[in-house]
Amino acid sequence: MRLKLIVLALVINAAALGAQGERLFYYVDREDAYRSLVAHIDQITVLGPQSYTVDSLGTFFGGVDARVLKLANEHHVKVMPLFVNEGFNQPALHRLLGDEAAQRRSIDAMVGSCRRHGYWGIQFDVENINEQDRDRFTKWFTDAAAALHAAGFTISIAVVHRTDEAVGPTAYHRFLQESWRGGYDVAALGRVADFISMMSYDQHTRRTPPGPVAGLTWVRENVDYFLRYVPAEKLSLGVPLYGDHWFARADATIPEQVRSWSETVTWRWGTHLAERANAPMRWEDTDQVPFTYYANGGTYEWLFLENARSFEAKLRLMQEKKLRGFSAWVLGLEDEEIWQKLAARK
Repeated sequence: MRLKLIVLALVINAAALGAQGERLFYYVDREDAYRSLVAHIDQITVLGPQSYTVDSLGTFFGGVDARVLKLANEHHVKVMPLFVNEGFNQPALHRLLGDEAAQRRSIDAMVGSCRRHGYWGIQFDVENINEQDRDRFTKWFTDAAAALHAAGFTISIAVVHRTDEAVGPTAYHRFLQESWRGGYDVAALGRVADFISMMSYDQHTRRTPPGPVAGLTWVRENVDYFLRYVPAEKLSLGVPLYGDHWFARADATIPEQVRSWSETVTWRWGTHLAERANAPMRWEDTDQVPFTYYANGGTYEWLFLENARSFEAKLRLMQEKKLRGFSAWVLGLEDEEIWQKLAARK
């Protein structure tokens, strides 16, 4: 009977989200994010401020701007703050996961924060988990879910991308498995979470050659992997609103002193860099992303961006797979035209 009730609740919840899906937008305490929030609050279903931190002692600290809470309440937008493990520091997280009293302290604080501020719930954004801590992390999350649910609140988790059970072909993939992918028991987390925000972004980073932040082929592979373990109505598609710029930079921390690097750029700044270099923006048909490259003193620099067109391609995938909705990182970096795309889908 309990299983039937859970299934019925999921079906009802999925229907309540509507045909267009739940729209979760992440928020950080910056002027550009606040300006975007004020302008587009009525197109947001859930607001996820990244505003709390937990340390190795289980101390849970932070808070959400009172203006942001007031605005969300006035527009009937659910608020689900994120918390991160301090500095994404793996040794500190390992200490926390070995201390049940510290974990209980953090869980009590999560529940207390939800009660005090009227949050809809809490999202775990815990990263750099060593795969040997997988079971301990799952237990902490499960205990938090039980406590938050008992108090009437919602819990979700942001989980790092993954496309296969296999580790992958290179030492880079081994690094991802050991510290970024292997620490998540996706099936177990999916059973107890109200939903999972799949971080289907950062396909390429400063550690890799230039490439898309979230090419559509790769995003689809992530979705297909997660759907092996998580029901579609519990899976929120991570969507990046930012791009990356690859270039050569001086770095005093390494003997060579100069290395390839990448930095996050907004759509506006990325297109500015392309325009001042007289580099036409191109479209990659397979991965459905805009990109360009240009010479700077004889050395190529690369831009892989996200815009309204690439955003819409990901929304089509979300609808094709009948996912819960999307989780977009982060307000303030986006191509303004995404809001027109969303308005047209109402």
